[in-house]
Amino acid sequence: MTYTGEVKVGGPADVHELADLMISKVAVGPMNNNAYLLRCRATDEQLLIDAAAEAGTLLSLIGDDGITSVVTTHRHGDHWGALAEVVEATGARTYAGALDAEGIPVATDVAVADGDTVTVGRVSLTARHLVGHTPGSIALIYDDPHGHAHVFTGDCLFPGGVGNTHDDPKAFTSLLDDVEHKLFEQLSDETWVYPGHGNDTTLGAERPHLAEWRERGW
Repeated sequence: MTYTGEVKVGGPADVHELADLMISKVAVGPMNNNAYLLRCRATDEQLLIDAAAEAGTLLSLIGDDGITSVVTTHRHGDHWGALAEVVEATGARTYAGALDAEGIPVATDVAVADGDTVTVGRVSLTARHLVGHTPGSIALIYDDPHGHAHVFTGDCLFPGGVGNTHDDPKAFTSLLDDVEHKLFEQLSDETWVYPGHGNDTTLGAERPHLAEWRERGW
């Protein structure tokens, strides 16, 4: 079946099958968070992005093969609610942005800085530090050698705008600047965007609206 990225809490995962990577998206918890399970097709190694909630749902998705690592995109509690249980059950290494690690109550094994590489099997992801939603939010970019890029944006970029900066003009400008410079200026329109809540989008769908977002201030 064709991947749409449209998932509901309590419903099945949607699976995006790429040449070297399988991406399973599931919605969990009262804030409709997205969690993403990445599986290297060559090695079957798995990585989870945001153990947000519903540890049972996530562990069922992970299955008997386990995960080697779990990345938390930022410090907000709705993105790490099941982290302790998932780590205890799997023994996974924990990754988070260096400036957000102190706000996550599960110890971060690897503090991630802008430009760092996170691997799952033979697949490499590049972390980009995006400041504004939180001080240490990170996005993960998979530059598919067989196609276009795929980026996991946490709460920094959604269909229709950047993440919530709580009416702080400085934080909003910082976040939009980072999203423009590190994502839109570096990646093609075909780049698939996997956000922390809700439906997916592409950079091409959002690019025409960047000036509008800046003018409205959110």
